[in-house]
Amino acid sequence: MLTIKRLSLDEAGLLIHGATQKSHEIGVNQVIAVCDESGRLIKFERMDGGKVTSIAIAIDKAFTGAGARQGTHVYNELCQPGKPTFGIHVTNEGHFCVIGGGLPVTVDGAVVGGIGVSSGTAEQDVVCAKAGLDHFYAMTGYKA
Repeated sequence: MLTIKRLSLDEAGLLIHGATQKSHEIGVNQVIAVCDESGRLIKFERMDGGKVTSIAIAIDKAFTGAGARQGTHVYNELCQPGKPTFGIHVTNEGHFCVIGGGLPVTVDGAVVGGIGVSSGTAEQDVVCAKAGLDHFYAMTGYKA
């Protein structure tokens, strides 16, 4: 029997709140998705002005962060022609995302979910996703 740690709806809200605060700070209206440890959507927010094309991208970034247990920006570097993971971006029915802005959410070393942010540049999306994580850890007292 496995015991699985999973984000609650309220905890997903903390992640979105932190990412939204940073989004306001940097002046980019983002689309933010949070999924559980298996990559399934828990909570979603599209800020006013968030790009409609970023909806699926944010969800895919959260899916990849949780499922692959790495930031999507890591796979962007590894998914180049001639690199060992080239082609991974077409796996999982095309939902594996290699654009920066998706991060795993870990608690005590276990992946409990993922956050995906999209609408800015990849760098802005990463900054907002990290802000979501920072807020989550600050408010809950959990350790990564």
